[in-house]
Amino acid sequence: MADQRKKYQFKLSSKYIFIGIILLCFVLFFVASRFPERTQFLRNIVSNFVSPMQNGINRIGKSIYDRATNISDINSLIEQNTQLKAELDELKYEYDMLRRDNDELEAFRSLYELDQKYVQYPKVAARIISRDQNSLYATFTVDKGEKEGIKEGMNVLAGNGICGIVYEVYEHSSKIRSIIDDTAALSGMSLKSSDTCIVSGNLASLLKDGYIDISMISLNSEIEENAAIVTSHVSDKYHQGILVGYAVNIGLDSSQMAKKANLIPAVDFERLETVLIITQMKE
Repeated sequence: MADQRKKYQFKLSSKYIFIGIILLCFVLFFVASRFPERTQFLRNIVSNFVSPMQNGINRIGKSIYDRATNISDINSLIEQNTQLKAELDELKYEYDMLRRDNDELEAFRSLYELDQKYVQYPKVAARIISRDQNSLYATFTVDKGEKEGIKEGMNVLAGNGICGIVYEVYEHSSKIRSIIDDTAALSGMSLKSSDTCIVSGNLASLLKDGYIDISMISLNSEIEENAAIVTSHVSDKYHQGILVGYAVNIGLDSSQMAKKANLIPAVDFERLETVLIITQMKE
């Protein structure tokens, strides 16, 4: 009970003190307004007491305002950054689409030039839809088949010359074996001298050095370094005169009875997308 009375008394005392301070302020305000000259020293005292407090409050207010402004600026920058990223992503997508369209246009232009190079043969264009697990297009599948007039044994063109041959045909697709496949071989000849040779696929060599193999070159042949090799007139599968590639590293084979060489293919077998199939069979 004694504690409660002490609390009550303390609360009443505080209340009276607060009321007294308010009344004193009113009295001082009244006196200062009626006798400004006599109360100048009081105003100075109040000013000296209040001014530091006001300056501190102003600094705190300015700091809070600056922080709020900075937060607003940061939020605005974050929003602008998000918008710019969205615009950049959209521009990147449009650029990728334009580049893709340009690549397709270049591919079709290359096919057209290839078609004009061997205009004597009827052809149909086909798009590659799958390939084997190797990084090179040793064997692959195109989107043209029996319904489009494709048959086994038809020659396939790409790049600047011969690519391979059709070896399996389905209703709307066909499989192609490239000249670089380890099981592939064709009869070639020098475009300049007509000396014959055998071009054989070699995937390991192509992956390592960019070459496939040329063998069975006559010792008396006039095949020179960088000579153009085309399909020969004695080939039983390939039409004559189609570019196969270029002979390099010409030298004697292990038997010393013939020459050998390497061949740089006329086709880039890492970046094939479309091909031309000659629909006329070799007779």
